[in-house]
Amino acid sequence: MAASLLFVTSTRLGDAVLSTGVLSHCLERLPGARVTIAAGPVAAPIFRRVPGLERVHVMAKRPLGGHWLDLWARSVVRPWTQVVDLRGSALAWLVLAPDRLVLGKGRREEHRIEELGRLVGCGDTPPAPKLWMGPEERGLATRLVPDGAPVLALGPAANWRAKTWRAERFAELASRLTRAGLLKDARVAVFGAAGEEAAVRPVLDSLPVERRIDLVGRIDPLEAAACLARCRLFVGNDSGLMHVAAAVGTPTVGLFGPSPVKHYRPWGRWTEVARTPKGPDELMSDPAWDHRTSGTLMDGLEVDEVERVTRGLLERVEREGGWPISS
Repeated sequence: MAASLLFVTSTRLGDAVLSTGVLSHCLERLPGARVTIAAGPVAAPIFRRVPGLERVHVMAKRPLGGHWLDLWARSVVRPWTQVVDLRGSALAWLVLAPDRLVLGKGRREEHRIEELGRLVGCGDTPPAPKLWMGPEERGLATRLVPDGAPVLALGPAANWRAKTWRAERFAELASRLTRAGLLKDARVAVFGAAGEEAAVRPVLDSLPVERRIDLVGRIDPLEAAACLARCRLFVGNDSGLMHVAAAVGTPTVGLFGPSPVKHYRPWGRWTEVARTPKGPDELMSDPAWDHRTSGTLMDGLEVDEVERVTRGLLERVEREGGWPISS
């Protein structure tokens, strides 16, 4: 009988992307396994091409924990070779499985990927994120981001406004980067989810029509991954999209202010961070601060600094022979 894996991961896109390295690690140790993945609605699409996938269980939050009860009811009817629960729930102990890996609720003072690596016994060499794409995603990406001039990708949105660098600064950065240097005359692709159109519209409106690629609200996260894989560079706020870009190997600059760089910086060789002079504790020290209503806390991050970090990454990739920046 084929092995079976129940993999419970995050509702948030960024954490789900970071968990894909653990998933890949488990699949290598359970060759040919039949896989069921439980994830939130936003994150679920990134798993649809996982090898051996039987089902993606979308965990839309319901009152009184009904989403957990539904997952348990669907999972308890069969034995599992392994259950991996990155949500730290009781589920793994309520289904039949000889092998359980459950992430505790506490957080270590380390990157999320390092924390996950310790869970699977890979503390020294934690498994890097991995996204699986099919010909449909790659074909769509080829149509949306066709061959031609290099493409600078921008991610001007985030899941809360405090983490969002102002749209006019993204516009100024794009103008500078495409005026001279390794991205001279590059096209600019703007990414964003449905509902974020108004937030990113000033960026789109600042771009010459002939060099603008509008991907806002048009693609799901896995299709975005395929599009990002065709881009020379990604610059964006700390977000799930930032982690998608880094996971597919696109040189990535993450912009940080109120979120912890230590835990959530983009992971990979071709990544850098530009951060506000003040750290999260200082930025969020006002007793009236509320992540649901606060405006941006990113104003301390100047365009000059992001440009410096970005050009430095481009030059390093070019010098060290990474992603083919000059091809």
